[in-house]
Amino acid sequence: MFNMTNFKKYLAELVGTFTLVLIGAGTVIANFASRGKVGLLGIALAFGFVVMVMVYVFGRISGAHLNPAVTIALFLKKKINFQDSVLYVIFQNLGAVLAGLVLLFSFGSSDLVAQGVTVLGENISLFQGVAIESFLTFFLMMAILSFVDQESEIIIGAAVIGVTISMDILFGGVLTGASMNPARTFGPALVAGVWNNHWIYWVGPILGAAVAVCISKIWKK
Repeated sequence: MFNMTNFKKYLAELVGTFTLVLIGAGTVIANFASRGKVGLLGIALAFGFVVMVMVYVFGRISGAHLNPAVTIALFLKKKINFQDSVLYVIFQNLGAVLAGLVLLFSFGSSDLVAQGVTVLGENISLFQGVAIESFLTFFLMMAILSFVDQESEIIIGAAVIGVTISMDILFGGVLTGASMNPARTFGPALVAGVWNNHWIYWVGPILGAAVAVCISKIWKK
């Protein structure tokens, strides 16, 4: 049933994902606009820090999924019901689109916003793209599941998840953009009108997160 308690969770997912995309994709755009002054390390730290903060702020409200792939994986793990999972994904994508619009307003050009869209690196095939996004999201999901299963202190979980995201971006940033998150790619893509191999950034992360859930069940046995 849709009530105020549920709405607070959905709103948390919207605001959390909005902030993730605004700061994360915004840093990528700023790096392009400044001709590389931010650097890959700066981008990785920006994503890691913003997710760390959002998990700490919203973790007790919605679980701070901030990512449709994470939500779908936790639905498969029966940590969230079907209605919540669908509405989480809707609100996550809505937050990402709103962030894309704010980025358009801030930078004043859809061409600049396009620089914040994740695309495949040079000589990276479609298969490699799916595989890389799957592996990166697998690592992220394993970090999330270790936090969920062990019921760790939220500050510890936030730190581990943030560091994992930074680690993934340092490796995969130049290969696929290291999205690991369909909403993170969808918001800027919709605003900028850039859909290059967009499906990869849904299939790869969802596949990687789902595999992580399957493997976590084996380890728990």
